[in-house]
Amino acid sequence: MDSKLNPYLNFRGEAQAALEFYKSALGGELVMDTFAGFGMPVENAAESGWVMHGQLETPAGFTLMASDVPTGMPFTPGSNGAISLSGNDDAELSGYWNKLADGAKAVTMPLGVAPWGAKFGMLTDRFGVNWMVNIELPK
Repeated sequence: MDSKLNPYLNFRGEAQAALEFYKSALGGELVMDTFAGFGMPVENAAESGWVMHGQLETPAGFTLMASDVPTGMPFTPGSNGAISLSGNDDAELSGYWNKLADGAKAVTMPLGVAPWGAKFGMLTDRFGVNWMVNIELPK
């Protein structure tokens, strides 16, 4: 198996909703397991149905993983990272952009032609996750 790098996102009680949203935006197969499903103890019984591990595999070959952080563990949402989608299929990537922008907390940079000649945009989705989309345009 080849090594690969993929983002792993943490949430507090929103991992299932976030992963289902990303599946609706990016397509693919989603698998989620809960803390209860793994027999993992949590301090708050209401959190036993939270996502211990979720993984989305998309038709484009993207892998996105996520989990919920139980209240007994430290969790500080950060803004020092982003998920970057890039390629040269304008229709596909613009479609992802449009779906991710639905309900976005902020569009930092609207999707448009950037100084380096590609279409580029940045947004913070409804779950507070930062996304960058870079679409290489024909020369």
